[in-house]
Amino acid sequence: MNRLPTCCAPLQHHWPLPRPVPGAVLVSCAFDPANLAPDDFQRAGIEQTASLQRSVAKRQAEYLAGRVCARAALQHLDGRDYAPAAHEDRSPIWPAGIHGSITHGQGWAAAVVAADGQCRGLGLDQETLLGEDRAERLAGEILTPAELERLDRSQQALAVTLTFSLKESLFKTLYPLTKKRFYFEHAELLEWSVEGHARLRLLTDLSAEWRHGVELDGQFCLQDGHLLSLISV
Repeated sequence: MNRLPTCCAPLQHHWPLPRPVPGAVLVSCAFDPANLAPDDFQRAGIEQTASLQRSVAKRQAEYLAGRVCARAALQHLDGRDYAPAAHEDRSPIWPAGIHGSITHGQGWAAAVVAADGQCRGLGLDQETLLGEDRAERLAGEILTPAELERLDRSQQALAVTLTFSLKESLFKTLYPLTKKRFYFEHAELLEWSVEGHARLRLLTDLSAEWRHGVELDGQFCLQDGHLLSLISV
């Protein structure tokens, strides 16, 4: 049986980021909400909750695409056939001993997974590059005062998009470990390079281990007007 929803393009098993994470598997696919079929959830073998049934085609298609990617990544990792359901906060429910992250944006979704012995947490985020005007308007909401001082105005759109995406990836990485929410002002991007490497610092205490001043490495890549970022610990 073809388990790929009609709204999804064929899956890609690849690693577009500059630095591999040992043992991690990343799967992505393009999707088009206009091609969502009434039986796509059934075809894919993925549960359609009541809230998803009430949601618009875009939300249904991106959820499907993300879960199809996650299931394929888990199958490649250890052979299991499992599509993550969602917690009340909409975060994925991963099997015991598995760390993972799902992201989706305009017409593209991806999932990354790894076993517990390979890492302790993963955060993956995809964003469409902001235009210059929108980046200017959002900079003050996303960047700390120190980040604003360091901002290279000639690369403002990329820098603001990157800062947003890396902070999203950081949250996805650390929230499952600390169970404590934090926001844009609670982390800062210290540096990044065109090669796709980045370094961040926490500006708040999340737990005894993840405290103010802890620094973490991140990575990112650009493809077709989209930015993909990843943080692993």
